[in-house]
Amino acid sequence: MCGIAGYVGGVAPSTLSAMLRTLKHRGPDDEGAWVGDDGARIGLGMTRLAIIDLVTGRQPMTSPDGQLHVVFNGEIYNFRELRTRFAAAGRSFATTSDTEVILAAYERHGDLCVEHLRGMFAFALWDARRRRLLLARDRLGKKPLYYWRGDGVLLFASEIKALLCHPRISRAVDWDALHHYLAFGYTPADRSMFAGIAKLPPGHLLRVDATGAVERTSYWSLPDAAATEAARVTAKEAPALVRHELREAVRLRLESDVPLGVFLSGGIDSSAIVASAREVTSGRLSTFTVGFGPAAPSFDERVYAREVAERFATDHHEETLHPVIADVLPSVIRHFDEPFADSSALPTFMVAQATARHVKVALSGIGGDETFAGYPRYLGLRVSEVFARLPRSLRTMSARAGQRLLPESETSSNWGDRLRRFAAGAERPPFERYVRWTRFFTDEQLDKLVVPGVRASWRMPVDAGHRAAWAGQGHGDPVDGAFRVDLLTYLPDDLLVMADRMSMAHSLELRAPFCDHRLIERSLAIAPRVKLPGVRLKGLLRQAFAGVLPPSVVRRR
Repeated sequence: MCGIAGYVGGVAPSTLSAMLRTLKHRGPDDEGAWVGDDGARIGLGMTRLAIIDLVTGRQPMTSPDGQLHVVFNGEIYNFRELRTRFAAAGRSFATTSDTEVILAAYERHGDLCVEHLRGMFAFALWDARRRRLLLARDRLGKKPLYYWRGDGVLLFASEIKALLCHPRISRAVDWDALHHYLAFGYTPADRSMFAGIAKLPPGHLLRVDATGAVERTSYWSLPDAAATEAARVTAKEAPALVRHELREAVRLRLESDVPLGVFLSGGIDSSAIVASAREVTSGRLSTFTVGFGPAAPSFDERVYAREVAERFATDHHEETLHPVIADVLPSVIRHFDEPFADSSALPTFMVAQATARHVKVALSGIGGDETFAGYPRYLGLRVSEVFARLPRSLRTMSARAGQRLLPESETSSNWGDRLRRFAAGAERPPFERYVRWTRFFTDEQLDKLVVPGVRASWRMPVDAGHRAAWAGQGHGDPVDGAFRVDLLTYLPDDLLVMADRMSMAHSLELRAPFCDHRLIERSLAIAPRVKLPGVRLKGLLRQAFAGVLPPSVVRRR
């Protein structure tokens, strides 16, 4: 795990040094930089959190012929398999690191090397022969990569704060990003709150030549409805498939040359990860659980976590936190670099801080809700389907009554407000119903909140990314559309951003087995009604681990 930064164009090397200083929390173990001497005006730098090959895995790393240079943030989980394959074809290796495997993959497959990588990554690779920089980001967006272009210069970095070291970059607001933030609580996949600073979207490449000209292309997307239908898994086959795919995703993520553990909340997701880990390793397995004391009893799940830890004989660590939010908040804000409205960032920051005292790597259950139907809003969509089959006159009367009788709330997390939105969207198509359910502020609320001059600056439809994701389900089950929306918007742009920033704030590498792209692809081949049977959230996941996990954990809401 690292922080990476660099440039193409006329940039002083001292700027690269300043950028790396802002990323030291992402990589406290080492720092390195390479500046081209052939007139290409190229610089690459990194700060390293050493996880794999602690001695010889330093970066930037150069190919044996001296023509390729790479900096890399993340982990390639199948690097041993790829290394064996490339070695059999005659490629020699000077290290045992996954970084060198990226170089070997590029030598053999060019830009298509990313299709062979299974993991979380953001990397920058300079090809001296082609005088071209390749930027790449993993399929789900687990690792961040920002860039800025101007005056023939391109700069990139793992975090916005590093880019702001360059004097040409202004602090002007990106108004469309602000619109999206007010609507959903986070910035969209390809933008930031700073005008001109863009994110490379998940599953994309950016090619940059020596003049600063760029080309952005996608190399991965979720399988569409036709593909998932062709690979359809029956209800009988599904539990075994889930167990197998999660076990494999966990096995790959246990690779580490430093101490590793598992976040264990006591919920079904993290408990399933612990159970899967125990199936593939008989060695020491550390688990970590925190409680927040009497001030927040609803967040204290230690009794369930303890049951799981005892069943699987883990080296279990418990800690009770007594946070003072005012003390934590400045650090949380500093690490996001831009507005972020998910309050879960606060406990995530504190859990990561506690865990980092013991290990450098932790597995997390993040992604389980989106992959296996864990949100009540999926049930809301099911209810809306039934509602839509009522006579039109009855639907209209019920919707009007709901809007009139349910008071408008100032907080989008209030259940009365959500029910009011459900009633207000009852006559709308399924996509619009779902988006209204997930909005932070509705359009009607924004009309009251925002001055006309700001509204006039909004050029992009605020739900464009959601609409594109929904389209992947064709004319199938609307709940499948909801899964796709969350997998391609809320998961990468909110949850994975939060997981990365809050863990790296403490130099802790966080790995998410439920965000394995093959697991997600296979999960989409399971019909939504199998994943969400009746009104039982995560029904399939519970079925898959019934008899494996303690009954109290399987039955929990």
